[in-house]
Amino acid sequence: MASSYCCSRLLLQSQSWRLMLRFSPFLATSPPSSSLSFSSNCHVSSSAQLTTLQQQQQQPLPRSSQLVALEYADLNLSHNLDLGHVRIRQHVNPLSSSLSVPAQVPEWNHAFADPTLPLMVDIGCGSGRFLMWLAKRTPKERNFLGLEIRQKIVKRAESWAKDLALDNVHFLFANATISFKQLVESYPGPLALVSILCPDPHFKKRHHKRRVLQKPLVDAIVDNLMPGGQVFTQSDVFEMALDMRNQFDEVETLKHIEVLNPSMLCDSEGWLLGNPMGIRTEREIHAEHEGAKIYRRLYQKPCPCQT
Repeated sequence: MASSYCCSRLLLQSQSWRLMLRFSPFLATSPPSSSLSFSSNCHVSSSAQLTTLQQQQQQPLPRSSQLVALEYADLNLSHNLDLGHVRIRQHVNPLSSSLSVPAQVPEWNHAFADPTLPLMVDIGCGSGRFLMWLAKRTPKERNFLGLEIRQKIVKRAESWAKDLALDNVHFLFANATISFKQLVESYPGPLALVSILCPDPHFKKRHHKRRVLQKPLVDAIVDNLMPGGQVFTQSDVFEMALDMRNQFDEVETLKHIEVLNPSMLCDSEGWLLGNPMGIRTEREIHAEHEGAKIYRRLYQKPCPCQT
């Protein structure tokens, strides 16, 4: 009986560790080493078993915030900024009068070292880590513009970008629903990529009008996207992901990526199997840590040679 209990307990521990690795890919790739030796009948001394259990109980699972820090560790961001306490509001009403004023178009030659480079716009960029990570890896290849409706974290992102001396990323306090069109139309270079990643789902039906992706924004994205340009959407909320999918699926000038590139694999329902960006957003990390599925779509405006 003791032997059976031992084997069952160890099996559960092994399964728990594999499950944790599945949702936490940046942890070590193997379970903690153990000094215990096992015989063919899975006999373990009670004192050694008790010591192992006590050690494992003293090692709690990492929090998702720790996983975010690990994923973005190479940015080495400072948290000692003279901005006071940055309280992040999770839900903002974009229809409020205070957010109805269009953002001022920046002087692009001040925002970017080379304002003629292809531009990526992240709508709802949050803390900005995602864009800074991309900008650091593609200097002199692409510019990155983050639009965020919460002003305090825009200021923090601007400070971080300045500390990192990144001259190809810029952040704006802006309501994308109102400001996106005039911003991208004034940009000197081509619009290469637009991302809308885990936007606020505004669950209540009467609040769906607050969702960032409305038809005027869809039209502005499609009209300004360069040939070969892409739109990347994702959400851990199926209803939100489906809403974005339905709107872009209706655009005749966009094709989902697997139609143009069969190597981009999708599941049986048409959702991308992996993240094509090479880095996860913070919300994505939190959601996957909790075991949620991420629903992704990647659209492309075909080049003339692809039509």
